[in-house]
Amino acid sequence: MSEMTYAEAKAAALRQVLEEDERVTLIGSSFFGLSPFRRLTDSLPAEYPTRVYKIPIAELGACGCGVGAAMAGLRPIVDISTASFIFEAWPQVVNEAPHVHYMSGGRARAPVVFHVLHGLRGGGAAQHSHSPQSMLWNTPGLEIVLPASPADVKGLLISSVRSDNPTVFLDQPVLFGMRGEVPEGDAAIPLGKAEVKRAGKDVTVVATSAAVQQCLKIAAALAGEGIDVEVVDPRTLVPFDAETIYASVGKTGRLVIVDETHQSCGVASEIAARVAEEAFDALRGPIRRVCTEDVPIPFAPVLETAISPNEEKIIRAIKLAVGAA
Repeated sequence: MSEMTYAEAKAAALRQVLEEDERVTLIGSSFFGLSPFRRLTDSLPAEYPTRVYKIPIAELGACGCGVGAAMAGLRPIVDISTASFIFEAWPQVVNEAPHVHYMSGGRARAPVVFHVLHGLRGGGAAQHSHSPQSMLWNTPGLEIVLPASPADVKGLLISSVRSDNPTVFLDQPVLFGMRGEVPEGDAAIPLGKAEVKRAGKDVTVVATSAAVQQCLKIAAALAGEGIDVEVVDPRTLVPFDAETIYASVGKTGRLVIVDETHQSCGVASEIAARVAEEAFDALRGPIRRVCTEDVPIPFAPVLETAISPNEEKIIRAIKLAVGAA
């Protein structure tokens, strides 16, 4: 084990997959120009001149190249940068890559990874702050990955590249500077395995991406008030490890879901529906959701905080769940 930042762990994973498999290619530019990756990956184009491509801003073309290259036998990672830009490539991401295996009768696959930076990050405003994972979850055939720690970003990126399925890999930039212990060598984490990040007995909090770290800090603070919070991180939405969540709710009897997608038809809504269908008898009270409100994301930081799943809202939801509000 060694300590490194989220950004360093991600760069280590990129280097590992490039070194271990000559079919892996990188298509994009923010891997090489966006701080803090500049100093970590800027040498990759020179090190792998036939497998690393800096490209113009043309998301539809880049994703089309990635899907075609994957069908031809390569394993591309297409960097779309800001998650909102994936909408420019929507035909390739949601109407081509997910359907290749099914529509070919199993004769073809498209093992491409689409990489994006999602979520609220301070002043991104309406066109640069999207978290499109719930929209993507509505597209059968796509794997969806949401790491929340340095160890997870390394392990999940390695597994995403090795997967035979098209995968959308979503990073939250606020995590880049986070430090943590990361296994050395092959640290692949299987897709579809949730993790209990903190054990507790009073209430289950299911959180995704950066909200996991936010909820861990809140859980530590609430422990001082006698509220024992269990934090569960699904890590991937597809495949989805529902059983770990059901087991946690079976233990605590209460559920709060924290996620940066919008509340209507969002990730929290889907998780809540599944628990209501399959683990209703375990619940001792209503499921609580803490999400981004159903408005375009404002530019002003104070307004962005107001519509976000912020600390105040999370604490209130947890206290309401356990009857301490």
